[in-house]
Formats: sequence, C-alpha cells, structure tokens
Amino acid sequence: MSATFAGVDEQEALVRLAAGELQIRGRLADASNATLYATVATDEGELACVYKPVSGERPLWDFPDDTLARREVASYAVSATTGWNVVPPTVFRDGPLGPGSVQLWLQQDGADPADAAEVVLPSPGAGLVDILPPRQVEPGWLTVLEAEDGAGRPVSLVHADDLRLRRMAVLDVVLNNADRKGGHVLPGWSGAVHGVDHGLTFHEEPKLRTVLWGFGGTRLLAEEREVLSVLVADLDGALGELLGELLVVEEVVATLERTEKLLTADRLPRPRGHRTIPWPPF
Repeated sequence: MSATFAGVDEQEALVRLAAGELQIRGRLADASNATLYATVATDEGELACVYKPVSGERPLWDFPDDTLARREVASYAVSATTGWNVVPPTVFRDGPLGPGSVQLWLQQDGADPADAAEVVLPSPGAGLVDILPPRQVEPGWLTVLEAEDGAGRPVSLVHADDLRLRRMAVLDVVLNNADRKGGHVLPGWSGAVHGVDHGLTFHEEPKLRTVLWGFGGTRLLAEEREVLSVLVADLDGALGELLGELLVVEEVVATLERTEKLLTADRLPRPRGHRTIPWPPF
C-alpha cells in the first residue's frame, strides 16, 4: 500500500520527481555538499524537493567519489521495502547541474516554493533528539552521551524512547549509516518522523555513527524481526538487483550480511570503538 509524505501520495511523488521540470530555487548553505532547494513542475503543479547533483559532491577519504547521490536513492529503496516510511521519496535523475538525487521536500503546505522568504526549514531533531542539562532529562528519554558544553557545564545528548526513532535506528544498522545526526531527524505530517541525508551509507566496513544509541543492546521487537526477515529475502532478490544498479556488488552483499547478522543477534548493537557519534551531533 502506498504511503503519504507531506500530503503527497508516495507513488505519485516518485513519478513527479522523476518526470517534472526541475528548477533550482536556492541552496541550503549549511550542507557540506551541494544541496539545492528546487521544484519539479508537472501538469499536476509544483513539488518542492532537494536536488543533490553528483557534480557538487566533495571527495571523501573513506567513500568512493561521485557515489553519494546514488546512496541516497539506495537508502530510500531499502526504507520503502520496510514499509516504515523513514526516507522521503527519492529518485536519481538528470538536472540543471547534471545527474543527482532528487528527494521530496517535507514541507508541502501551500507556501510558494519560488519565494525563499516562505521556505521554512523543518525543526531538526523533530522534538525527539536534544542536548540538555542532565537535570532536565525527563522520564521516557534515553541518554546517549554525557559531556560538557563550551563553558564546562554538564550536558547530555538524549533522544526519546519512541517507536518512530527506533525504526530509524534499525534501518540505520541495515544501511550502515555513518551520519545519523540529530539534524537529520525531521518531522513530517500527521505525527510522522523522517530521516534525511543518507549519502554516507552502505560502506562495506562497519561505520555506524548515530545519535540514536539509546536503543543499543535492546531485543528486537516482533515487528522488527518480521520486517528484517522480509528484507533479507528481498535483498537476495529484487531489492538486491535494484541496489546493484546503484552500488557495487560488495556493498550489496555486505548489506545482506548486516541484515542477517542483526536478525540472528536479535538485538540492536551497542557502540564499539571510536567515532560512534557523528560530529557535530546536530
């Protein structure tokens, strides 16, 4: 059954993102790679979107060049297979600056996409990830890290014990997401919570870096085991073939092996080694 993102049917969004006339409207200045606010226009009207051209990707020491946009699309494909609707609809297509990923912008509320003054950035953390003084951490929140701020005062990196975040954490293990910042957790419509910025995923080596470690060590829920079982079968079939068009074969095999390992362990992993939290965390 097709999902709805920001008031737009998922399948309709995919068609319009792939076929619409893509126009760049602005740039998200805080992004490390070229991340462009754009619109796609069809006979049905305009949809706001995020366009990440391959030509705007900065080289990284630990990820192959010119592959981040495809990893964004591959992450959506896995998310769509789970049925959890974590990643907004995303396609790989040509655009004004060449091929790249195009992802549905979560705000589709009638604001004019051509008017930069009306563009409202979704609240990072979706009210579910935060940095607080320890005494302000309320019941129902999980502490990930205790540290000090610039003035030497104690602070805690925390997130809510929330099923929507938990699903995102499970997906991140499968994706081997190296960049789950609090700012990559965004609110959607009707209480939904979505994850964005999935360029640093699918590496063959373990690279999970996330602010959602509060779930680490907990047993998988029955729903999670069911979804992962289906995912294993799909990765060994049609989904694996699709990922093979976006990733190298070794990365697809590693994704299947990670999913099988998670299902066998029956627990979400705990952080191990150094650099387990992305920096900055927001």
